[in-house]
Amino acid sequence: MKRRICLLVLLLCALWPANALAAEGVELNLEAPAAVLMEKTTGEVLYAKNEHQPYEPASVTKVMTLLLTMEAIEKGAIAYDDVVTVSAYAASMGGSNVYLEEGEQMTVEDLIKAVCVASANDASVALAEHISGVTELFVAEMNNRAKELGMQDTCFINCTGLPAEGHMTSAWDIAVMSRELILNFPELRKFTTIWMDSLRDGAFELANTNKLIRFYDGATGLKTGSTSSAGYCISATAEREGMELIAVVLHGSTSQQRFEDAKTMLNYGFSTYGLYTAEPTEPLTPLAVKLGMTDTVALELPEEGRQALVKKGQISNLTQTVQLPEAAEAPIQKGQQVGTLQVLDGETVVLEVPIQAAETVEHLTWSEMFWRLLDQTFLLT
Repeated sequence: MKRRICLLVLLLCALWPANALAAEGVELNLEAPAAVLMEKTTGEVLYAKNEHQPYEPASVTKVMTLLLTMEAIEKGAIAYDDVVTVSAYAASMGGSNVYLEEGEQMTVEDLIKAVCVASANDASVALAEHISGVTELFVAEMNNRAKELGMQDTCFINCTGLPAEGHMTSAWDIAVMSRELILNFPELRKFTTIWMDSLRDGAFELANTNKLIRFYDGATGLKTGSTSSAGYCISATAEREGMELIAVVLHGSTSQQRFEDAKTMLNYGFSTYGLYTAEPTEPLTPLAVKLGMTDTVALELPEEGRQALVKKGQISNLTQTVQLPEAAEAPIQKGQQVGTLQVLDGETVVLEVPIQAAETVEHLTWSEMFWRLLDQTFLLT
């Protein structure tokens, strides 16, 4: 029944409308039948090809496995130094492995390394069992998390990406979960950028399945995958000049071709786009406050939402305007929006950033009003 429901969902998702950028006529010479290029900070899609067409993702599935693992660490449910005892089921996994044996013990940190570098199926199952007890519960959580992220083309059957009926996703959904992982857990880069390493005190050598780590400038990860039915897949991440891109390739014909397609998208993104960060050209002057315990309130911009993705040729033409009232009325809460900073390309608004109160200003009390009035009366006399 679960698989029938998943297949129905995937059939409906195959009818999903094409991304707007594809309609703009962006054409790249890609061999793969499905691909997406996404910018991390804004989540904007720069290129898309059959982005909602379901395909088998192979080991790119492990992006979600890693996301749930990192979220479990963040919540304190597990820790890097937890020692995991390998089950018979985990040790039985086929495909890419680090050859865990039943009863062998390995830390969560080393299991994550095995997944990121060697795409180890046995390590993925060991992590899933450590987090959820059994893989069935972990896979259910994978699908729940996918729904939370709006991944409408996805149905996970396992945590490894090994072939299974109904185990499908899309280039779009892979980009979405990849963004969630690298945006919230940049520390994972210490694993995904490893080229060569080892486990078991140097007794077992690891080599990264993602060859871009060594051969592409700025590569930061993320996950490869391949099976006979899925073809060659990758979610490739790279950063240059403070902008990180996610290039997803599905159902490539060869291992090298998926890397070439990913590089084509990344090269296009880095050569065409840049991030513009909104900053006031002058320090924000404190805003006058009516009937407040203080006469003014300090202003600030939020930490997030201050960057816009623009074509590189636009950046020099961008201007900024600050829109503030003459005064704000108390009470004012810290973080409350009191104005707007607009980034403009000519008359077109590229970005709007809220200007916020940097502190709380309480409403003037009756007693304080009395004493202020009394002070003013004595000053006048």
